[in-house]
Amino acid sequence: MTETIEGGTFGENRLDRTAQLNDFLRGVEQRAYVTARAMTRDGEESMDIVQDTMLRFVRRYSRKPEVEWRPLFFRILINRIRDHQRRSSVRGRVMSWFRHPDSVDPVDATPAPRGSDPAVAAQGLDAMQALEAAVQTLPVRQREAFVLRCLEGMDVAQTAASMGCSPGTVKTHYSRALSALRGRLGEYQDE
Repeated sequence: MTETIEGGTFGENRLDRTAQLNDFLRGVEQRAYVTARAMTRDGEESMDIVQDTMLRFVRRYSRKPEVEWRPLFFRILINRIRDHQRRSSVRGRVMSWFRHPDSVDPVDATPAPRGSDPAVAAQGLDAMQALEAAVQTLPVRQREAFVLRCLEGMDVAQTAASMGCSPGTVKTHYSRALSALRGRLGEYQDE
């Protein structure tokens, strides 16, 4: 026997909600990874952060209205990134004594795409590395505002909800981030 709830059956509503949730998570997974990667510069940790964010989101907010999902998801993501950065800061101080001088950054070791002009590829790689390095020099709140607004394409209200602050604060941090990045990346702006 199936229960009837608001014009449908309990089982059907639950399946519809699960499908919506799966579609949402599928649609946001890559964007969340890019955001986490931009903030942490660690691909493996970024994937762990995204997976943890998805689990926390499903456990806590899957019953919320679908229109609220994106800001809630990115708020969890930003909080998980902050946690990672705090842990990494402490771990980094301790592990700095044990680092090997021959370690290689995977971004530096990535070959250019096949069939591309090596000069153009090198120029693009240089610009991307410069942008990534410049983003890392931003204060945390500016970096968060930049990544959510620019890379994620969130509007001010969604960014504010994700960061847990007011829209005015988002505008201030985003404006300062853009100004700082323009100053640091001046030579790449005409390319």
